[in-house]
Amino acid sequence: MLEKINWQIITEELSNKGFVNLKSILSPSQCDELIALYDEPIYRSTINMARYQFGLGEYKYFKYPLPNLVQSLRNDIYPHLAKVANRWMNVLNIDKAFPETHEELLQICQENEQLRPTPLILKYTEGGFNTLHQDLYGDVWFPFQLVIFLNEPNRDFTGGEFVLIEQRPRMQSVPEVLIPNQGDILIFTTNFRPVKGTKGYYRTNMKHGVSKVRSGIRHTLGIIFHDAK
Repeated sequence: MLEKINWQIITEELSNKGFVNLKSILSPSQCDELIALYDEPIYRSTINMARYQFGLGEYKYFKYPLPNLVQSLRNDIYPHLAKVANRWMNVLNIDKAFPETHEELLQICQENEQLRPTPLILKYTEGGFNTLHQDLYGDVWFPFQLVIFLNEPNRDFTGGEFVLIEQRPRMQSVPEVLIPNQGDILIFTTNFRPVKGTKGYYRTNMKHGVSKVRSGIRHTLGIIFHDAK
C-alpha cells in the first residue's frame, strides 16, 4: 500500500509545511476492520478526554502486540521519516540522530524506561473535539506522527476538521484546517519544523487538535513512533 509513494516529494512537502496528506492509502475495508477493533479487549488503557480537559471524546491505547496493520505501518513508514528527521536536526544544529529502523528507536525508548505502546484509536461523537496539543510522552520522542482517517467526512460525520497551528516566533500563529478522506494518512510534525530565514534556519512550534464534530461518529487511528513512560 506504500509502494507508489514518492518519498522525495513527501520530504519536500514536510519541510515546506510540516505536514503532508497521503491519499487513499488504506481501503474502506481496512478502515472498517480497524473501527471494528474499537470494542475488542486489546488496549492497555482508555482515556475519557473530558476527565482530563483534553476535549470531549474517548481514545484507547493499544497494548503489545499491536494489530498487524498497525505494526506494519509503524515499521514501514518510519525509515523514510527518519531520513527527514535527521535532515531537520542537521539544519537546526541539534545534536540528535535517529536510527534507521523503528526497532532501534524502540530500543532507545526502552533504555529510557519508555515502555508503553502509543498507537491509539480515537472516537468522537456529536460535540466531540480535541484541544491543541503535542504527543511527546517522555524525553525520547520522534519528530513525526501519523493520523489515519477511518470514516468518510460529510457521509459518516460532519465537522471534526483536523487543525494544525504553527506558532511562529515574534509573529502571529498560522492555522491549517484539513478534511482528509477515509483511508488517507496525514503525516505531521510532533513538535516543530525548521523554517529558512534570512540568517539561517529557525524553529516554528506546531500543535494539533480536532474541531467540534457537528453530527455522526468520527474514528481515527493515531500512530506515534516513540513509546511512553
